[in-house]
Amino acid sequence: MTNKLRWGVLSTANIGIKKVLPAMQQGNFSTVTAIASRQLAKAQEAAKSLNIPKAYSSYEELLADPEIDAIYNPLPNDQHVPWTIKAAEAGKHVLCEKPLSMTLAEAKSLIAVRERTGVKIGEAFMVRSAPQWLRLRALLDEGRIGELRSVAGFFSYFNIQPDNIRNKVETGGGALMDIGCYLILAARYGFRQEPSRVVSLIDRDPIMKTDRLTSAILDFPSGQATFTCSTQLVPYQRVHFFGAKGRIEIEIPFNMPNDRPTRIFIDDGSDLTGAKIVTETFPACDQYTLQGDDFSRAVLEGGEVPMPLEESIANMAVIEAVFRSAASGRSESV
Repeated sequence: MTNKLRWGVLSTANIGIKKVLPAMQQGNFSTVTAIASRQLAKAQEAAKSLNIPKAYSSYEELLADPEIDAIYNPLPNDQHVPWTIKAAEAGKHVLCEKPLSMTLAEAKSLIAVRERTGVKIGEAFMVRSAPQWLRLRALLDEGRIGELRSVAGFFSYFNIQPDNIRNKVETGGGALMDIGCYLILAARYGFRQEPSRVVSLIDRDPIMKTDRLTSAILDFPSGQATFTCSTQLVPYQRVHFFGAKGRIEIEIPFNMPNDRPTRIFIDDGSDLTGAKIVTETFPACDQYTLQGDDFSRAVLEGGEVPMPLEESIANMAVIEAVFRSAASGRSESV
């Protein structure tokens, strides 16, 4: 193995081509060496545009390449677990796009796969490597806002295209799976706990049947988290963390721009006009570069990946509870 992890990519999905792969190629510990598509022309076009050396006409061919160490899996949600298993059984480490699976049971099945194959498997929650989130963790741990008691998050965009993969319920589309997973992760990350129960409401698109507006309350041992996510609202995202002594707000928590600085706001509450807010600014960086390098280093140096399976399973357990509560009209245990 070289001093850089050699990556292969399953599919020419937009998230990979436009965001993740160009960023990974800038990494100190990652190099993208191959890409596969079921249509060779697509793979060749992507390889040419991104200067990737190899293009394959099938995922199986890519998995058989002995010069690939790890796989990035940005396939549709219903294909995440099947192809993660195939990659692991081919001896490849796997970074799988979020959400890791369609169900909690599916996510749990990957534990045995990891133990059997000995590879590392992680979910691509790039925020786990982002500097403003790491700073949030430090501020919470040092008690800057006192004991964390409430987390409030909002994440939305507008997309009503029926042929878009995010609007197909059979392949895991909808607001909760696509972006609500981030808000659940934010609450769990803040509290460093798991919620015991949830209460939720879901409004579904009458034609596509996906959840287009989902809100939930998560009951943690130390407090509560609330969130709303939507695929049919004005694009917006924020997360607030509230304690007895102050609050922390992450300005662009998830789609962090890579071409300008990002900010968090720390407020002690002493002036409701915001005059006492302390702003911390972080230099421009690409969270996908950081994610790729963090995963690559975990493999090369024998550490833990940023979002291990146990974390993904806990996140999926909350997602399922939110769906159950909306269907039952009652609080549901996680």
